[in-house]
Amino acid sequence: MHRSVLKSGHRHPKSLVFRGFWAFSFFEKIKRIIHYIFTVIMYSVFLIMILVFLVIIINFIDQKNNLKKGIQKPALVSAYTIVSPSMVPNINVLDVIITTRVSDPAKIKVGDVITFNSTDYRSSGVTVTHRVKKIEKTSDGKYLFTTKGDANNTEDATRQPFSSIYGKVLIRLPKLGYIQYILSTVLGWLLLIIVPTVLIIGADIIKIIKTVKNDPNLKDKSKKKEPKNLKRTSLKKERSRYK
Repeated sequence: MHRSVLKSGHRHPKSLVFRGFWAFSFFEKIKRIIHYIFTVIMYSVFLIMILVFLVIIINFIDQKNNLKKGIQKPALVSAYTIVSPSMVPNINVLDVIITTRVSDPAKIKVGDVITFNSTDYRSSGVTVTHRVKKIEKTSDGKYLFTTKGDANNTEDATRQPFSSIYGKVLIRLPKLGYIQYILSTVLGWLLLIIVPTVLIIGADIIKIIKTVKNDPNLKDKSKKKEPKNLKRTSLKKERSRYK
């Protein structure tokens, strides 16, 4: 175990950083906090936009190829925001999941997490993401999947056919759905995008104005420069003296 020993009169670097932050003016502190929050939000929005763009391009190419072959399949890659706690703690509410299409039912194994269009009469047409608990094969060669939410006590009542399955969960993006949810409202756009942008731009403008006013070099230059009209009149007076 190592301990850092500081001589008297020396301050720890962390304390200097902490004190340095509070050395800024109140307005500067607010600006820095807003700038940090704004940066985090913008990076999150940028990530969402990249994901959406990639999903659209990949699915467009895939669907075009499927149309040429005359077949209809689920999207090759899809993104879903989780709104139910049935898969907690492995997948939480407002997590975003990326799924990929499964072309062969034999590739789905027990323990895989799948997203499907529920065929249960109580939730018919609802998109559900649950874990595969059992796989059965009927006499005519069709697959039936028994699923269960990790947080649920019992298995889902209805077995899902392969035709109802959209895909298998590939990636989980924790809490990314919060940004999507907030930005889906007008108030969210105002608070997280418009207001911080206006405040940051306004703070920069005020800073530039203060810098220009307090710059001694600019003041000296303004004093040294004489108006052109004044120079011309002084030259005329000098010439008239020698005539």
